[in-house]
Amino acid sequence: MTQVEIGRGKNGRRAYALDEIGIVPSRRTRDPEEVSIAWQIDAYRFDLPVVVSPMDSVVSPKTAIEVGRLGGLAVLDLEGLWTRYEDPTPLLAEVAELKGEAATRRLQEIYDAPIRDELIGRRIEEIRAAGVTTAVRLSPQRTVQHHKAVIDAGVDIFVIRGTTVSAEHVSSRAEPLNLKQFIYELDVPVIVGGCATYTAALHLMRTGAAGVLVGFGGGASHTTRTVLGVVVPMATAISDVAAARRDYMDESGGRYVHVIADGGMGTSGDIAKAIACGADAVMVGSPLARAVEAPGRGFHWGSEAQHPELPRGKRVEFGTVGTLEQILHGPSSVADGSMNLMGALKRTMATAGYSDLKEFQRVEVVVAPHTS
Repeated sequence: MTQVEIGRGKNGRRAYALDEIGIVPSRRTRDPEEVSIAWQIDAYRFDLPVVVSPMDSVVSPKTAIEVGRLGGLAVLDLEGLWTRYEDPTPLLAEVAELKGEAATRRLQEIYDAPIRDELIGRRIEEIRAAGVTTAVRLSPQRTVQHHKAVIDAGVDIFVIRGTTVSAEHVSSRAEPLNLKQFIYELDVPVIVGGCATYTAALHLMRTGAAGVLVGFGGGASHTTRTVLGVVVPMATAISDVAAARRDYMDESGGRYVHVIADGGMGTSGDIAKAIACGADAVMVGSPLARAVEAPGRGFHWGSEAQHPELPRGKRVEFGTVGTLEQILHGPSSVADGSMNLMGALKRTMATAGYSDLKEFQRVEVVVAPHTS
């Protein structure tokens, strides 16, 4: 790919965000009702290619059950409030009332409580009892400590998610998580990430992961770009990781690893473009933080926001627009792409002439810089 000269001593690739590309319709159109947006990872099939981000502002055991009933998958954060407190509802209400910078300080205090293995088991059992697929998240730093409680409780899908996850973490202070050995010893599919480059994704795929998260998570609520200077625009990141998936299939003799775009998708158009770039599914938070059932009560924050030493996220106010069902399936009462996300995805695919998600990954795209 063409290198751009940043200065005499540094070159870099031109990378593209989702709002800088556009989907090109083909010569054929379809009836949106005849389009399939079903997605399957390992033995688990979902009617929607939507994975809800492991954020306390969006996912509680109750909302995880509701998202599962609606055809998607919600991931409960096992380092969140639901595994630190018997009943975090009063604390969630308090967070919604905090003002400005006080929110970050208070979040750090609230999340300082220890994670309790008995609550991990209880929350997983609560979701399993409802008959929906159960998915939970731990960071790489806490996976070794708490994974036994997760497996004993009977989780279906294990998500290891951090701002950046690599297969070759180096540390002289502690024994790093050996992803390849860890995944090999588990009997459940594991999704790992985030990553944003071809090479990092290929290494994660070689660990045996069933899926790889693309992006640094957090989306609208993270400040990783400001705090760390780390950013790879999502359209380019997804396309690069999709290329790694293709090459890994050849390398492994046909093993398919799912690519899940994680973060930076606030509207239905963003979701469609992420899949057009090669994603099998999307992990979203902010669109569903606007649901009346969301635990954050119209506010949104991720695990980066309460880091005790270097917060890389903030609490964002979105307000509410409708129920989870209305946001996912409609009907929509607004024209900004924040409701009926799946109806919009079906219509995009129908307009472009594609009948399922794998076909739609081949759609033509163009560079179309966003103008307001």
